[in-house]
Amino acid sequence: MDDTAYASVERDTRCADEDLFDIGFVGVGKIGLPMAQRLHRHGHRVSAFDASSERASLARAAGLPVLGTLDAVADAASILITSLPHDAAFEAVAYELAARAHPGQLYIDTSTVSTKASARVAHAFEEAGVDYLRVTVSGNARMAEQAQLTTIASGPQKPYQRVLPLLRLLGPSQFYVGEAEQARVMKLVINSMVANTVGMLGEALAIGEQGGLDWRDMWQVLCESAVASPIVKAKAQQLVSHDYSPTFTVEQMRKDVGLILEAGADCHMPLPITSVVAQALDHASAFGFGNEDYAAMIKLSLRSARPQRDA
Repeated sequence: MDDTAYASVERDTRCADEDLFDIGFVGVGKIGLPMAQRLHRHGHRVSAFDASSERASLARAAGLPVLGTLDAVADAASILITSLPHDAAFEAVAYELAARAHPGQLYIDTSTVSTKASARVAHAFEEAGVDYLRVTVSGNARMAEQAQLTTIASGPQKPYQRVLPLLRLLGPSQFYVGEAEQARVMKLVINSMVANTVGMLGEALAIGEQGGLDWRDMWQVLCESAVASPIVKAKAQQLVSHDYSPTFTVEQMRKDVGLILEAGADCHMPLPITSVVAQALDHASAFGFGNEDYAAMIKLSLRSARPQRDA
């Protein structure tokens, strides 16, 4: 997803020596694989592992050495990186790596997961004597392929400075936001804005259609108006042609919005707007749009408006 971070956090623009690292990369999915490839192309010794034989085959076809077990990954690498789909996968892999890790290694996770799961994993790596960086990434698979990701890190600062050259290979912007779970929270802040923006677009565009506006005209005006933003402009490129091929699916966004609602509940904070968007995503999934882009929420708003227009 197209996002920007804010000036209230530290933007790190310092240079560091370009050391080469032995990296074990676990989870070579749609974002993990291009990240691993990018590091490999710049001379880092990257070995990949994925529980999916299909994803492992894709990594092998992309020129990455593929290892068969997490034991082999832990033995081969000084830096362990994971990119995993949800809390359960993240914790299962992280605990296995923590049990096999040794002091001097560094563990980096780039997944979008809950602060609770991340804190539990932090305890496991602390007991193992291994530093743990939370490095969430803002962007989609296409942006990962183009090295346009924004990285948001939290954890111990010294290891962060050590791997900053790696993070600079992934995109133009790197941020350090704290020593604990702040990167997890910042990712939820971003995804809250992204999901709610698209939910709002659905209703706004449905009103426009009801009022007789041309679909293409609406997108053109929105992208040149005061409400234009990177996410609106990015969605316009596809949705002007009613193209809902996924950059990030309904099901993926349902998971992330669930994490956002959980974070709100943890601090006894109601999130009424996000709750409505969660219902829209559930509705989209029920209609069979789960593997389409999360902007399929817009299709549902249009469908609800058209019977009224046609009456």
